[in-house]
Amino acid sequence: MEIDHDPIRHLKYLRQSLSQDNESIGFFLSAGCPLSVPMPEGGWPLIPDVANLTEHINLQLSDDAKFQLLLGELVKAGRNPNNIEDTLSFLRSLLAVSKGGSVRGLSEQDLLQLEIKICKTIVTKINVLLPNQNTPYHHLCKWIRSIDRKTPIEIFTTNYDLLMEQALEDLEVEYFDGFVGARRSFFDLRALEENLIPVHWTRLWKIHGSINWYKETLAEQKRVYRSSEVKEDASHLIYPSHLKYEESRKMPYLALIDQLNRFIRKKSSLLIMSGYSFNDGHLNDTIVNALKSNPTAMVLGLMHNSFNIDLTGGTSTERYPEAYKLSRNQHNLNVWTFDRAIIGTNEGEWCPRYDGDDTDTNIRAFLTTVRPEDPAIKTQHLVKLGDFAQFTNFLRRIIGSPGVQ
Repeated sequence: MEIDHDPIRHLKYLRQSLSQDNESIGFFLSAGCPLSVPMPEGGWPLIPDVANLTEHINLQLSDDAKFQLLLGELVKAGRNPNNIEDTLSFLRSLLAVSKGGSVRGLSEQDLLQLEIKICKTIVTKINVLLPNQNTPYHHLCKWIRSIDRKTPIEIFTTNYDLLMEQALEDLEVEYFDGFVGARRSFFDLRALEENLIPVHWTRLWKIHGSINWYKETLAEQKRVYRSSEVKEDASHLIYPSHLKYEESRKMPYLALIDQLNRFIRKKSSLLIMSGYSFNDGHLNDTIVNALKSNPTAMVLGLMHNSFNIDLTGGTSTERYPEAYKLSRNQHNLNVWTFDRAIIGTNEGEWCPRYDGDDTDTNIRAFLTTVRPEDPAIKTQHLVKLGDFAQFTNFLRRIIGSPGVQ
């Protein structure tokens, strides 16, 4: 007998958890989130996903012989040329061993120039603004500032763009991103690790870098700084590989991964993940290991679209196989797709159990029932919080809701 999950009960539990002012609540925003921003006709998406961003970069650099050589070597090494983060990781691994010579036909200078070109192309594509103040990012910020919190909200993101910063600043929500200073902001490791920040400031942790982070060498020491403006010709810190950092404890990347680990290890912490496909093995290990050490924590992955992908011939395949594999073995890692969920390691369809309490419209608004014309086809119940826009609408309903206890 297949297990099913009551969406009304789980939505109420989620709402109650998000309504606490003294619990550790965090959000993990990834590449799928910018796709939820409504745009004028012909303007969508505001920022492409990783696959389409990679396609854009590969097209822009298609006439560059050195870049084509790099992609050829990438394929030989069994890596994915359709993922720009894979390309950057591979390039930086070559750069680490290219001192004083060449590797795979590319000199150190070739690799440095390729890194600059790739990052500049990325920056040009994603250095954009939210179109107005009625976006999912703004809705999240309105929810953040709706309660005088005893425990700060923490936002983790793998995105390099400045959309979250724009929304926070548009609505004057105070935040700390690890950097301090005005002229050339530097990374303050002590403030991060010892939590020396006002409680009412939201934390924004950009664990894959940002288009306004830069690296430079001063007095033979590598330094990372953040600028208030995006510079075109600079050494951008985008998707930093751990291979780049000889002094990793002084650099943002591992410090911010540690912060994610610390957050999940807090008692009764709740981390909600949006737009993340669970294809980053290093991040997955960090999350699962922290969950194993803290049974009171909960990570909820809100996944876009249906559980499976329909194939020709009436067959199907899992849309997010890595997420499902992890959640089937880890009780406090739950995954919700539109039509199915894995909750407490149990997979099943959404199936409401009506108990006579049908008056909670703020909850029922997020349950969609699809009744096919053919009676032989089963009625389908959908919960679409995996759409970042729908999830932030859920947050909007919580603000001032009299039904929240």
